[in-house]
Amino acid sequence: MSQFIESIKVEDKEVFLLDLHQKRVNQTFSHFGKEDSIDLAKIYKNLQHDEDGLFKLRISYDLDKRVRTQMIPYAIPEIHDFKLVENNSFDYSFKFEDRKELDKMKMKSKTEEIIIVKNNHITDTSFSNLLFLKGKDWFTPATYLLNGVQRQHLLKHKKIKETEITLQNIKQFTHFQIINALNDFDDMFIYPIDRIINLPGNEEYLDL
Repeated sequence: MSQFIESIKVEDKEVFLLDLHQKRVNQTFSHFGKEDSIDLAKIYKNLQHDEDGLFKLRISYDLDKRVRTQMIPYAIPEIHDFKLVENNSFDYSFKFEDRKELDKMKMKSKTEEIIIVKNNHITDTSFSNLLFLKGKDWFTPATYLLNGVQRQHLLKHKKIKETEITLQNIKQFTHFQIINALNDFDDMFIYPIDRIINLPGNEEYLDL
């Protein structure tokens, strides 16, 4: 049975973007032919979590509604190097718990984090969506692997724009940042574009 996960931000006992997480869970059940879903708000309430600070609520579940939860203290990571990795066949349209393929790509890259290139287009890192800065505007690739909840939230509130980002135009952007449920749109964690160590023209990027 396929296992799926949701990683939800909990800070000072407040749960963030729960409606978007619930929508994704419901869509997962529906896609695989199940009428009923699981109730994330109820799962969180039953944990009786009463600690302040930043936590990742990790909920793994299957289509029979078996659920495991972990409440993990969280710190936003700073990443020192990224590498473009080409993989035209990789599919992550649902938030699967199995990350073997992602881990394999990371290990082969020999860098701290990867940016997956699919059919010449920039997609996501191994754990997040991406934003790229041009001028004063932030853009997210239209060719995501997973339409993350933070990405949806920022697009809905018009804080970012969607555009086509490819190997040919990536150098038009000066900076980038990672976003996911735990990593907000944050000016403190902006990376210069050359933090990607194998930009086109620098050296060959990996074909996995």
